[in-house]
Amino acid sequence: MVRPGSRAVERSSDVEQRQISNEARLIRGAFRAAGLAVGTAVRGGQWTVGTTVEVTKQLTQAVIDGESSADLAERTGAALQSIARSVLGVSEGSVREIVSYVPSSNGGGGSSGQQTVGNGYIRSASLDDLRRRGDALLARSADVYFTEDVHPAYDRILDQIAPDEARILRFMALSGPQPAVDVRTNRPLGIGSELVSGDLTSVPEQAGVRYPDRARLYLINLNRLGLLVTSHDPVLLSRYMVLEVQPVVEAALKKAGRAPKIVRKSLRLTEFGDDFCKTCFSINGS
Repeated sequence: MVRPGSRAVERSSDVEQRQISNEARLIRGAFRAAGLAVGTAVRGGQWTVGTTVEVTKQLTQAVIDGESSADLAERTGAALQSIARSVLGVSEGSVREIVSYVPSSNGGGGSSGQQTVGNGYIRSASLDDLRRRGDALLARSADVYFTEDVHPAYDRILDQIAPDEARILRFMALSGPQPAVDVRTNRPLGIGSELVSGDLTSVPEQAGVRYPDRARLYLINLNRLGLLVTSHDPVLLSRYMVLEVQPVVEAALKKAGRAPKIVRKSLRLTEFGDDFCKTCFSINGS
């Protein structure tokens, strides 16, 4: 026979479990994400399971004790940074991405801390959150003991480029600037000349991409990420001969009409893109 008092305790426990389930799942999910990095980031058996289990228990207890989301976010962020940076060797960018899943204090709907503001726009952080993160960056910049081997954006960029785009970057890093052209209509003195097709290049095909129909989108994305740039500085004139007989250029020339004009330019890695390639790809034994 079940005592009435025990039923009340069970109901209370169920209610309490439901109340903490969302935040607890987020915390467990964050540590699960950190744990997935063990396979690639563990350094000489330094990973200690007991450390993570103990911290997870502390955080879950904090939720049960009713700590605010702001306190939970701060506590979880500190724990993840300590484990991920000192034990797993995870990059600063990955740490921030894991921490971003912790409940925020802005009170917005959704477990990721996003808010719907005027005109249907989505805001992921409040002004206070942004100011706190900015101040934290300034504090780290003044910390003589803080080291950062690579730019933190590199970690996320690798998640935002396709395998074909990686091939393009490697080709550019190995081969240097490549020819590119604009095709324009020809008008006297250039007045009224119209662009028919711009930034035409055979770089994706030379890099051996698997999906040539996506070549233009690849270049747009790499430009968006600040890795590639189209320059008005041309390369050697002889290098344009092969490009200008490619089907895509010939089609643009035909569309431009009588005596079309070709503007010769070049496609280049930016300094940021060059360092990204040297850091993230094994090129020339680097």
